Amino acid sequence: MSRTPQQIFESYLYAGAMTRNADALAENFTTDGVFEAPLMPAGAAFPRRLVGREEIRSAMAAYYEQPVKGDRSPNLEKSGYVLHTTADPDVFIAEIDTVFEEDGEDGEDVTVSLVQIFRIRDGKIARLRDYFAPELMS
Repeated sequence: MSRTPQQIFESYLYAGAMTRNADALAENFTTDGVFEAPLMPAGAAFPRRLVGREEIRSAMAAYYEQPVKGDRSPNLEKSGYVLHTTADPDVFIAEIDTVFEEDGEDGEDVTVSLVQIFRIRDGKIARLRDYFAPELMS
């Protein structure tokens, strides 16, 4: 049974951003899946391009072992996303606004907006292009 874009996105989000579980994240991809972060500069801690489920698994496990940058934590009640379907039934776009609560004196929240483009095959991610601000992940 094929999963809906909503189910695919929520599974990916939970495995990656919420629990930082590289095994669960990789299982969301096809065996030949591609995970790209095109805006990442060469040599950044966050991988720019990963090809194949096993490379995604090992590279993200190594990335998740690093300390989380900054003292921010996402506020799930203030954060949100919208999924957009396209003319191609195998492609959907996630428009995401993640709100981070600052622990500093000013106490101001920071909103990080990003876009992800998913190409799916048989209920799994065949290609994901993740467009976000590189300075947040490097």
